[in-house]
Amino acid sequence: MIAAVAAFSLMDALLKFLAGHYPPLEVAALRGACSLPFTLLPVLLAGRGRDLVPRRWRMHLLRGLLSVVVIGGFIYAVRVLSLASAYAIFMSAPLIVAALSVPLLKERIHWQHWLAILVGLAGVLVMLHPTTGGLASLGAVAALVGAVAYALSAIAVRVLTRTDTTVSVVFWTVGLMTVFTATLAAPAWAPIERTHWQWLLLLGALAAVGQYLLTEAFRSAPPFVVAPFEYSALLWGVAIDRVVWHVLPSARVCLGGGVVIASGLYLMWRERTPVPAQQSWKWTAEQGRMLSRSSTVEDVARKQEEDSS
Repeated sequence: MIAAVAAFSLMDALLKFLAGHYPPLEVAALRGACSLPFTLLPVLLAGRGRDLVPRRWRMHLLRGLLSVVVIGGFIYAVRVLSLASAYAIFMSAPLIVAALSVPLLKERIHWQHWLAILVGLAGVLVMLHPTTGGLASLGAVAALVGAVAYALSAIAVRVLTRTDTTVSVVFWTVGLMTVFTATLAAPAWAPIERTHWQWLLLLGALAAVGQYLLTEAFRSAPPFVVAPFEYSALLWGVAIDRVVWHVLPSARVCLGGGVVIASGLYLMWRERTPVPAQQSWKWTAEQGRMLSRSSTVEDVARKQEEDSS
């Protein structure tokens, strides 16, 4: 899991680099286009082309649209913020998933979970730092909007994977996101510089390596054991920021990010305590990395839960 997070952090650093040369939506389209071959080729080589057939088009379209908001918001955030700052805000997504599961999925959450969610969201407010003299920065708001869209997308996956395969969910989510972002970016499309093609190839390779490592991590151990290590992304973000861009997160980001992480870890710890079936919810299955990463993690975690029942 630590190696997977490292690969994804390097990929996000490339997104930040490319966002300095191209519009955010164009970078999102390039990110999707680069990862699609790595997603599609193994399926075709294994003769599993039928697994790509979608069964619920409306849900796939919904996830595709939400993915535009997720990746667009995240790329804009890392463009104007440090990686660590964007990560710290985006890590509120699992808390938002837990909160939204109540009205959208009719889940029942213990009051202690609600307390952890509220404390974690208070940490987000600390990082956003809204004041009476002005609003939070656009980058921070973009990261939060992306986190909310990611949470909605994760909830949609819980419904979608009941009828569609993981391969189908991954392919159509990334594929539709690529088409939508490319369409929106087309009027202001900037020609790709020749020296950047190598970075685009590396971008796709890192996505594939991270995807494989993440899947193996959740296959090798229960979600509540593996998922906490995803928070190591904040450490990778701080390290990359310091080495590449020579910046460090502010004390406010460290404080708020620490509160968010502590709340998330508490929710994971609570998952280890047996609760009545009607109140049980494996939220860690929804915590996988965004886009193609999340759906695979969710599927693996879901299979583990089915195998243990």
